Amino acid sequence: MNSFRLLLADGTILNVSRHENEELFSLVIGGYGLFGVILDVELQLTDQAIYEVQHEHMLYTDYPAFFQEQVLGNTAVELHIARLSTAPSSLLTEMYASNYVRIEEKEESETFSQEGVSDLKQEENIERNKFVFGLARKYDWGKNRLWDLQKVLYSPDKKEILSRNNAMRPEVRFLDYVSDHDTDILQEYFIPVEKFASFIDGLRGIVEEEELNVFNITVRYVPKNEEAMLSYAQKESLAIVLLINQGLSEQSIAQTEQATQRMVELAIEYDGTYYLAYQLYPSLEQLSRVYPQHETFFEKKREYDPDERFMNKFYERYGKYGE
Repeated sequence: MNSFRLLLADGTILNVSRHENEELFSLVIGGYGLFGVILDVELQLTDQAIYEVQHEHMLYTDYPAFFQEQVLGNTAVELHIARLSTAPSSLLTEMYASNYVRIEEKEESETFSQEGVSDLKQEENIERNKFVFGLARKYDWGKNRLWDLQKVLYSPDKKEILSRNNAMRPEVRFLDYVSDHDTDILQEYFIPVEKFASFIDGLRGIVEEEELNVFNITVRYVPKNEEAMLSYAQKESLAIVLLINQGLSEQSIAQTEQATQRMVELAIEYDGTYYLAYQLYPSLEQLSRVYPQHETFFEKKREYDPDERFMNKFYERYGKYGE
């Protein structure tokens, strides 16, 4: 995002960029809608590209070196994602990584037919995938089965040709889940690359001890970026994203809150951060340690919006007049 127009609480409309009203740029990017309404934006687009998707299986302890050498060390790799096993038989020990390797134009005619590759694809097999994911949500044997299937579907001998636009719109509809008894929540932690394995060791202990029903964990790369005042990317990091099934009873919520606070402490121990706005489980004291600039952020919120017209649960929990 290069610039945008912002509607403030008093009705003023401002042009905001890195060079115009730059303080607001830092506050609004990652500001969770607390400072105003973005009316329109100027975006810088990137070129469409064609990738060969390559998969590799490994132990979690081997991943940092693989990432440094095969991802950061390979300029042809433009996108990357990895997944950790949540199967009880290999919990947080096995993983696979997927590299999206750019195919140069001169190579395209030699390796595949371009016809239809750039067409936007529609999500397929939604009900089948929802069923398999549902088994992993409810049963340990389902988690084992899902991981076995993933190892087959994303085996090193299976390669796929994919456009960037399709890579950036992955299948998600099968994740839709509605229940009167439980729900799926996300947790996300940002850990320096060199401390990944140690964090995973600690995370495995918490998942087992707290009996967390974690049924999917993805890993992605987050470069250092301090443009947002409350930036989670305070260092070059790996983002570990957990999909957790949680009961809706007071006891279940309290258990997940306790587990979350333990995971936040673990992230702090390894110089990491956590994503602020998924749930409100971390304590104010933990927020203060991970995001010491939060007080300035909330002061600026009240400066630009003294009547607190723009409100959300995050601000009510941690920032509303210091409560």
